[in-house]
Amino acid sequence: MTGTLGFVGLGAMGAPMVRRLLGAGHRVLVHDVQAAAVAAAVSRGAEGRDSPAAVAAEAEVVLVSLPTPDVVRQVALGPNGLMDGLAEGGALRIYVDLSTTGAQVAQAVAEGLAPRGVTALDAPVSGGVAGAEAGTLSVMAAGEPAAFERVRPVLEVIGSNTVLVGEKVGLGQTLKLVNNLLAATTWAAACEALAMGTKAGLDPELMVNVINKSSGRSFPTERFAAGPVLTRRFDFGFRMELMAKDMRLALQEAEALGLVMPTSRAAQLLYGLAMAGGGAKGDVSELVKVTEDWASVEITAPRRNEG
Repeated sequence: MTGTLGFVGLGAMGAPMVRRLLGAGHRVLVHDVQAAAVAAAVSRGAEGRDSPAAVAAEAEVVLVSLPTPDVVRQVALGPNGLMDGLAEGGALRIYVDLSTTGAQVAQAVAEGLAPRGVTALDAPVSGGVAGAEAGTLSVMAAGEPAAFERVRPVLEVIGSNTVLVGEKVGLGQTLKLVNNLLAATTWAAACEALAMGTKAGLDPELMVNVINKSSGRSFPTERFAAGPVLTRRFDFGFRMELMAKDMRLALQEAEALGLVMPTSRAAQLLYGLAMAGGGAKGDVSELVKVTEDWASVEITAPRRNEG
């Protein structure tokens, strides 16, 4: 598609997505509460705007990538938000939420924007910062098929696996929460297992390498353990508090569906302990520090003698 794009939210995921859109030749108007983030995007060819309302006034399609449901609601419907940009015949016609907000907020925002002639798609993404930089994200979109087809070329710039998962707004959010709940729960179990193996005397690097060629392998063992943990860089690029938020949203949705989720709730406890210990702003890979402390071990690649 052609036309002006808007993008609100230039954090760890939003900034590289904007870079890809600019690289594909799109005109992109951007806003973020951090002036430095806007300046960085402008230096690469974006055009800065001082509010979400100003973005909505000029851009036919606006994408948002924001940290919490409350922020999403505020940006879309709050004072000086996207809705205000429509007050005097603004350009916005399709709103695309790339955040993880949960189905209820996605539906509430869609209902709020609809009377002003704006079609909403919830389109959460998965694949981390590396996927955003490479354009290999999974994009799980839900909403009106015609709107999805209109913005599909834009979404495919950032996501090589871009799928319409349903026509009901919120289904994309549900799939993203299912995905992240599985990743978070698997990582919690992996942290316990890796601490156990290290405590028993296994070489942590050898253990992780074998697991990743065996039936115990998972995205967390391949992407959290094999790099960020063994090197002690803890640099996957996704904050602990955001994974904890996603688990909370997923379990709230499960409860609303009348489901019992004992395994996931047990895993949630481990994240709560990490958060209580001051790890909220840390990388999700740092969850392993909780089980390391319990076992009095460090899960790290052994230092090799050089020379």
